[in-house]
Amino acid sequence: MSAARAFEDLSALALTAPAEPALDKGGLSSSTQKPEAAAANEGPLKRDLVAGLEKGLAVIEAFDQERPRLTISEVAGRTGLTRAAARRYLLTLTHLGFVTQDRKMFALSPKVLRLGQSYMHSARLPRIVEPELHKLAYALKEASSAGVLDGGDVICIAATSAGRVVSPTLQPGARVPAYCAANGRVMLAALPQAEVDDWIARQQLTPLTPHTITHPERLRIEIARARALGYACIDQELELGLRTVAVPLRNYRGDVVAAMNISVHASRMSMDQMVEHCLPPLLQAQAHLRMLL
Repeated sequence: MSAARAFEDLSALALTAPAEPALDKGGLSSSTQKPEAAAANEGPLKRDLVAGLEKGLAVIEAFDQERPRLTISEVAGRTGLTRAAARRYLLTLTHLGFVTQDRKMFALSPKVLRLGQSYMHSARLPRIVEPELHKLAYALKEASSAGVLDGGDVICIAATSAGRVVSPTLQPGARVPAYCAANGRVMLAALPQAEVDDWIARQQLTPLTPHTITHPERLRIEIARARALGYACIDQELELGLRTVAVPLRNYRGDVVAAMNISVHASRMSMDQMVEHCLPPLLQAQAHLRMLL
């Protein structure tokens, strides 16, 4: 995973929206708020945004595992900037120490990791979830992780292996497609069906293994199953040999803010055994965390 993805994964956290209309301080739902309040909920005005910061971050995000070294023209193509603008941003980031240059090629420097570390050191959610993950992992002797939904992906915000390294995706900052991840499915299950349908329509459902569900209707059924059961199981859809069971994490208001899972190697446990052995402790941890979130 590149430093740019680490920054993106650890800094841009999109929490799942509640299905019911949120109430403001006066008890009004979003549909009955005053026009000025409704406008405020739509986000800041364009004149209040710093375009330069937005474009600079887009340049950092242009680098990834597939393309860790880019030319000015390649950065321009990936960000939609002109070549002249891409050059200026790259030179500025190089001056600040976030990018290194080798002739015509540019790459991110380790300094970019500071951006992700700022989230890990300051955010409340990982600090609350991490102790519970350790309890689960060491009680079950299996890997455990927690993640949040960010667009089409799940970002891992906390993880522990308990000595069993079953997948490189089970580490803070890792990003995986939500459609074939147990954490992703339970968080998608918390959304209204109309939002789920829109989300599926925007995704490119790529088969990562022979077991990956890529048909939109089958994916809808699996998300509906997770909604009905209150948990989701993934059997080698993300990686061959990786089985996972996950539950949503709700705050005291009942909003889903994250998800937590247990992952095992397929050679050690069947899916039925996972549900029988790992789901009860997960549900206990879920209930305990709801009082803290």
